Amino acid sequence: MSAKDVYHNTVKVALQKEGWLITHDPLVLELSSGRLEIDLGAEQLIAAQKDNIQIAVEIKSFLSPSTTSEFHHALGQFLNYRVALKVKDPNRVLFLAVPVKVYRNFFFGELAQLSISEYHVKVLVFDPEQEVIVQWNN
Repeated sequence: MSAKDVYHNTVKVALQKEGWLITHDPLVLELSSGRLEIDLGAEQLIAAQKDNIQIAVEIKSFLSPSTTSEFHHALGQFLNYRVALKVKDPNRVLFLAVPVKVYRNFFFGELAQLSISEYHVKVLVFDPEQEVIVQWNN
């Protein structure tokens, strides 16, 4: 089992405040090459459509001195998880959860914007102090 991110419970609470049901903590994907653990799995019933939306959320704190280095790691992990989800749980949409301060200070930069656009990274922005979701970037 991998260590939980410092903001794990913060994002969990923020999702629950928006009406998400946490279904997996962590969401485990078994592959012949090994086991992957995405931080959270959640679902929400959309009454108008009578359908469930299922998501997986990988949480990153970006607390190390090099945000760029952490972004490299987070992006690689995100892409690996998305490939595994495509095979094991194709209806689930993967999001990368980042704190609002990091999003504003780093994710508007050219490297992050080019990468997000190139790899179609879905980002969930949260406020760690208020424990709320600030923005969903699909």
